[in-house]
Amino acid sequence: MSRRRQSDENDGGQPHKRRRTSEPIEIEDRLESLICRVGEKSTSSLESNLEGLAGVLEADLPNYKNKILRILCAVARLLPEKLTVYTTLVGLLNARNYNFGGEFVEAMIRQLKETLKNNLYNEAVYLVRFLSDLVNCHVIAAPSMVAMFENFVSVTQEEDVPQVRSDWFVYVVLSCLPWVGKELYEKKDVEMDRLLSQVEGYLKRRVKTHVPMLQVWTAETPHPQEEYLDCLWAQIQKLKKDRWQERHILRPYIAFDSVLCEALQHNLPPFTPPGHMPDAQYPMPRVVFRMFDYTDAPEGPVMPGSHSVERFVIEENLHCIIKTHWKERKTCAAQLLSYPGKNKIPLNYHIVEVIFGELFQLPAPPHIDVMYTTLLIELCKLQPGSLPQVLAQATEMLYMRLDTMNTICIDRLINWFSHHLSNFQFRWSWDDWADCLTLDLEKPKPKFVKEVLEKCMRLSYHQRIVDIVPPTFAALIPAEPIFIFKYADESAASLPGYPASITVGNAIKNRASNEEILTILKEVPNPNQEDDDDEGESFNPLKIDVFLQTLLHLAAKSFSHSFSALAKFHEILKTLTESDEGKLHILKVVYEVWRNHPQIIAVLVDKLIRTQIVDCAAVANWLFSQDMAHEFTRLFIWEILHSTIRKMNKHVQKIQKELEEAKDKLEKQQHKRRDSGDDEDMDKNSEDEEGQLEEQIERLQEKVESAQSEQKNLFLVIFQQFCALQL
Repeated sequence: MSRRRQSDENDGGQPHKRRRTSEPIEIEDRLESLICRVGEKSTSSLESNLEGLAGVLEADLPNYKNKILRILCAVARLLPEKLTVYTTLVGLLNARNYNFGGEFVEAMIRQLKETLKNNLYNEAVYLVRFLSDLVNCHVIAAPSMVAMFENFVSVTQEEDVPQVRSDWFVYVVLSCLPWVGKELYEKKDVEMDRLLSQVEGYLKRRVKTHVPMLQVWTAETPHPQEEYLDCLWAQIQKLKKDRWQERHILRPYIAFDSVLCEALQHNLPPFTPPGHMPDAQYPMPRVVFRMFDYTDAPEGPVMPGSHSVERFVIEENLHCIIKTHWKERKTCAAQLLSYPGKNKIPLNYHIVEVIFGELFQLPAPPHIDVMYTTLLIELCKLQPGSLPQVLAQATEMLYMRLDTMNTICIDRLINWFSHHLSNFQFRWSWDDWADCLTLDLEKPKPKFVKEVLEKCMRLSYHQRIVDIVPPTFAALIPAEPIFIFKYADESAASLPGYPASITVGNAIKNRASNEEILTILKEVPNPNQEDDDDEGESFNPLKIDVFLQTLLHLAAKSFSHSFSALAKFHEILKTLTESDEGKLHILKVVYEVWRNHPQIIAVLVDKLIRTQIVDCAAVANWLFSQDMAHEFTRLFIWEILHSTIRKMNKHVQKIQKELEEAKDKLEKQQHKRRDSGDDEDMDKNSEDEEGQLEEQIERLQEKVESAQSEQKNLFLVIFQQFCALQL
């Protein structure tokens, strides 16, 4: 764009055809840039920027009204952290052009209906909140907003609907009140009292059996882990008691009150919440994560209390910033640290609490775990003088509360902490955690330290971990990750498989064919049978032991060597593992040789599943076998199990998708043939294609049924074996 402008200035203003055709696009891009960037750092005040932008948009309304409407509706949905900035802008435009204000309100209602239809409930919250704040900007009349809220709360009277549906509509109403509660109470106090009374009645009769499953800690001290609606209700009750006085929301429209109060207001069209649909996916309930209070941030501004509405507003805005910018860690960190009003609050404490709250959210965090790690690293780089200290304080607090922490949250904490240490030269005051050395090694604290060091070793090397940890921690330092080959030297000569191992090793080194190696393995005696005549028909664990131990020993140099070895001798491995016992034994051998290196065990098991040498059920049976019982609380066991389940589920989903695509293709082909009329050649070709598609669908149907059967079997094995292990 800038290059084109320069050429136009340099050529004496000669017109260009390309310039004329692209000019509207350039203007649209400029409008989008101006709207999206308003409210960011500028030499001018926010108010003057808004006034100037309103003038620019008003001038462009005759030609670009639809584009401006689309952009404003998009930012209302996608940039909720700048909510009041955009409501003020819409208010100024409404004061200058009443018809545009009406069209914008109608467009927002259409978009709200569309988001609810598409199960985009989080975005729908932002749209309703935007509409409610337009009451403050004299765009929407307060009575019509109250009427919308009443319709939302009426959902709580519906019968035979999931509780999460009613929860969502109540949450929408309550979450808007920090912005618009004061204005609505001044104009419709009786109706608002009735509305809040209905909400209170609903909250009292809600079922909350889900709360213990979603709490990060089982203990209620030092900070209660409250259910999100209960916490928000307490915050709104306190706000009401304080006469709806809220001190944290940026409200640029106050500066334009004299202009906005003269504007004509619009009534919202009657909005009936869409009925419940069986395929609706409402947001999950959650528990509000609390980690700090005012005593934890002794210097500087005081942290708002857990039931003050300011706490809700700050956390909500920080969540919105992360949601908007999570794919760009540098931008996200910069936006968090430039949060408006940061001098009035202990911002670093709020940021750390919100990030850990998302990381530990159950059952799953909103974004991938590694995003939170990289974001905290970036924040530490931008605020090296203050944020690392807050993060260290938070880590210490999390360590102290490990005894009551949910196991999956401990797992995420281990992954985060080890990754974080690897970016800061593994520096940590380990001596402060010496209390864990006096405890049973199966207790949470020593278990945590041991698993952290093991994960650190994955990101470094064994000697480095030995060097960074005090000698007193020797019991928690992971074993050196060496390969354990039982046929390594002549001291193993008495073992039954020793001669065969030497022969197989030489054959592999001499690039013998698969047939030659299988011939050698036929000579290996079967410890499970006395009669040699039936040897070929029974499972021979020694064959697997000799071949796989020798093969992995020769390929132990790196992951790549191991992968190549498994690929090269895939045929032999498939032959040796035809039975379920064979599949189980191959996994036992992998564990035996690499038991001091959990990472490579996990990687090799994954490779064995991918290459179909073992199946998912065999992995589950192995993990829950008595041979692995002593490792049951090690995190790598659960890492392998989760990976196996995910792989099975993805496999089923992939085949189901292929089946659906084939069915759609057949349907389109049939429509095409019906529409083609009497063209015999086309009919014949279509029939051939349809025949091929029907055969493909039949094959895929069989594959889907087989995969679903495998999936069902996997879960049955997991549940049965888990229960058996507990008994």
